[in-house]
Amino acid sequence: MPVINRIADFHADLTAWRRDIHAHPETAFEEHRTAEFVAKRLAEFGIEVHRGLAGTGVVGTLKGAAAGNRAIALRADMDALHIHEKNGFDHASQHRGKMHACGHDGHTTMLLGAARYLAETRNFAGTVHFIFQPAEENEGGGRKMIEDGLFEQFPVESVFGMHNWPGLPVGQFAVRPGPMMACSDSFELIVTGKGAHAAMPHLGIDPIVIAAQIVTAFQTIVARNSHPLESAVVTVTQIHAGDAWNIIPQEVMMRGTTRAFKAEVQDLIESRMRSIAENICAAYGAKLNFRYIRRYPPTVNTPAETELAAEVLEEVVGPENVRRDLLPSMGAEDFAFLLQKKPGSYIWIGNGENREFLHHPNYDFNDEILPLGATYWARLVERVLAKPA
Repeated sequence: MPVINRIADFHADLTAWRRDIHAHPETAFEEHRTAEFVAKRLAEFGIEVHRGLAGTGVVGTLKGAAAGNRAIALRADMDALHIHEKNGFDHASQHRGKMHACGHDGHTTMLLGAARYLAETRNFAGTVHFIFQPAEENEGGGRKMIEDGLFEQFPVESVFGMHNWPGLPVGQFAVRPGPMMACSDSFELIVTGKGAHAAMPHLGIDPIVIAAQIVTAFQTIVARNSHPLESAVVTVTQIHAGDAWNIIPQEVMMRGTTRAFKAEVQDLIESRMRSIAENICAAYGAKLNFRYIRRYPPTVNTPAETELAAEVLEEVVGPENVRRDLLPSMGAEDFAFLLQKKPGSYIWIGNGENREFLHHPNYDFNDEILPLGATYWARLVERVLAKPA
């Protein structure tokens, strides 16, 4: 079953919508123009529109031609990133320092395409909610929508998400039960020693030497504390200290991120980081201020919903193009918050080979896959909410 003909008919509209959104990127909780664009399209399709969850969130509600008590949700993200775009095409960012470098412009457009088709056909029984979410990048817009009452106002039995994946060929999808993407936690350490002249280090407590030992010791958490078959990452990404060539500073600040697929591995990482840093500082007479922030949980697909999504994909692109063998990603995704509340599945759609990866200043969403993603969404709704025979 290829791309739905009707969706292929308005491919040019999808491309124009996507490029308009790309040219006007808006970052977390500032997606006012994008939300207005989405709400206007949904209203034109005859879909009931709700606005205001998480500030700029939009939810469209559509009932099928046949009555039914079942309801599902499809979710797309709308926000951009704080990146200076380096592309020179006509639809490049018009907002300096902001860019759709992760393809949320395409995600929004694919869901709008499915909404348009489903509003025209209504070949299903029950209700579908189209969730257009703000602030996926770093700010937890999905969590905020839930806190604002997303699933109380729009009850569903399951929820589904999709992300483009550069490197995966056009026409292919990736799907797997269980962990699809990792948690994203952050940490900050401030090591306070005693400043001194660099020529007289015996009069001070050097926080740089201490910090260096902490960074090295952190690597033993994955290598020696975590089970070899349980994936984990501990990465120090920032070290800030000192102002002069010949002065040992008073403090060193370190920041970074950790990743894992299981809560118990998160617990292990946090506990070992704290213990390692405290004991190294104590050994040298330094003080430690340690913060560990749990940002996004792992994105974990439920088996039944994932198998259902895979079956729909096999009908759309054929079993040979549904990749079940790709490893999960250590990247993070705040669709995880929705999956903590409802069963569901998060899949990847191929954005094409030899294309810049996500968050790159030369990234661009592949307009060729817009009808394909919209077709998957539409067929999924028609499958899950199938009308009685």
